[in-house]
Amino acid sequence: MDPKTGFCHKTRTYSSLWPPIPLPPINQPLSLAEYCLSVFHRTSADGATTFVVNATTGKTLSYSQFVSRVRSLAYSLQQRYSLCKNDVAFVLSPPSIHIPVVYFALLSLGIVVSPANPLSSNSEIAHQIQLCKPVVAFATSESSRKIPSLKRGTILLDSPEFLSLLTQSNMDNDVIKRVKVEQSDTAAILYSSGTTGRVKGVMMTHRNLIARMAVPHIFNTSQGEGNGKPRGSVTFLTVPLFHVFGFFILFAAVLTANSLVLVERFDFEEMLRAVEKYKVTGIPVSPPLVLAFVKSVLTSKYDLSSLTLLGSGGAPLGKEVTERFNEKFPTVELLQGYGLTESVGGATSAVGAEEAARQGSVGRLGANMEGKIVDPETGEAVAPGQRGELWLRGPIVMKGYVGDEKATAETLDSEGWLKTGDICYFDSQGFLYIVDRLKELIKYKAYQVPPAELEHLLHSHPEIADAAVIPYPDEEAGQIPMAYVVRHTGSSITETQVMDFIAKQVAPYKKVRRVAFTNTIPKSPAGKILRRELVNHSLSVGSSKL
Repeated sequence: MDPKTGFCHKTRTYSSLWPPIPLPPINQPLSLAEYCLSVFHRTSADGATTFVVNATTGKTLSYSQFVSRVRSLAYSLQQRYSLCKNDVAFVLSPPSIHIPVVYFALLSLGIVVSPANPLSSNSEIAHQIQLCKPVVAFATSESSRKIPSLKRGTILLDSPEFLSLLTQSNMDNDVIKRVKVEQSDTAAILYSSGTTGRVKGVMMTHRNLIARMAVPHIFNTSQGEGNGKPRGSVTFLTVPLFHVFGFFILFAAVLTANSLVLVERFDFEEMLRAVEKYKVTGIPVSPPLVLAFVKSVLTSKYDLSSLTLLGSGGAPLGKEVTERFNEKFPTVELLQGYGLTESVGGATSAVGAEEAARQGSVGRLGANMEGKIVDPETGEAVAPGQRGELWLRGPIVMKGYVGDEKATAETLDSEGWLKTGDICYFDSQGFLYIVDRLKELIKYKAYQVPPAELEHLLHSHPEIADAAVIPYPDEEAGQIPMAYVVRHTGSSITETQVMDFIAKQVAPYKKVRRVAFTNTIPKSPAGKILRRELVNHSLSVGSSKL
């Protein structure tokens, strides 16, 4: 193996340059919740430490309160709702201090957690529920309207009944029936567009998530180089708890006894105010948020001196934005990382100032990980410096897509390699660079928007003969969905009407935000849309009216 890159010329694969990190024996029964809480109890004695703060309401939850509520809720779910191991619980709620309690209680009982975006449309949620087949849901009074009737009903997080579940008294250690959770059991189903097509449910095992937690240096705003930052780290959550990034950070916080600050609805100035008030040390960010830090005059209004680290993910950061950020905030490390929902969010990361200085790179492979770059045409693995599709293998790679064996087989090969769909290369020092997307997903503010889903909806409009959706570059969002539309003969449908038609059927981040009318959609002989031609056309037209 080349000690500089981790590349083995014989196998044509890359291995992590980090020393292997030991994991619990695979046959040891262990849930993610038990793993995180056991490390917490072993390393932190101060239950009075604040675990989570809702900066919108000012409500807080200490670690001792958190642990007590987790036990009480687990007991209540067993006694009142007869929930059992391998049942699925659908969670549809804005951020709140209750969500961590719900996640930990469910996982401790071997119940599968399946959180979704509360802004999703009714049809999107119906599709997710069809995939994960939940027996119970956790929601707010508002979001519960989108959930159909379930076997064990919907538990409202903003109801007195739910609060009573958190405060069961007279429980001793024998009251909660211990559940034997195997590491190979499914722990969570998170939603991703996969490599193509409609939303898919990514099945993560307890083992996947424990392996992710065990690697402290990967893409973690809660910890610094290797052994973690000093106690007292405070992370502001910009990423939702239903997203793989937020999901991971929540569990990493418990593991390291750090504090989390969340808001019910993200606002840039409210975040700055919270950084000053709560002495926030780290923030997970998407590239558009880094741009906001660079461009906003509001940053000078607040004391941001506690801030030491921004961990960027969701999409590659531009070199110019990185340089401008470093000039404006010289004492804040801006680290990039790369991962997918299918790899529990983490696969590579830059660690420390020296690696952060490699602009454009998303760092090196994390511990326990392997990678290879595969030529999409030949299927052969290629050498450093050459481009191809990134394949990943390691203990954080998902179990598969729930209810979709075909998509699983297309994404995971027989040797456990995850085909990421991203065109990448490793340089001569083992740093990974993302070049392009084989998988055609549009990255809008780090959200994944599958063009095929929007095209399917456009095709359903009676005045639209054909349509294609492509990514269009946008400084604020990274990319926006742009539709090329062929009108039916005699139709005079307008740009606004097309955008409104889609907006009524999808979550806000999936809206079509630009429309061009054309006489034909370029396609291959097999009928596949030639998106690259449309992308090139859209860029050549530029800012002129389409």
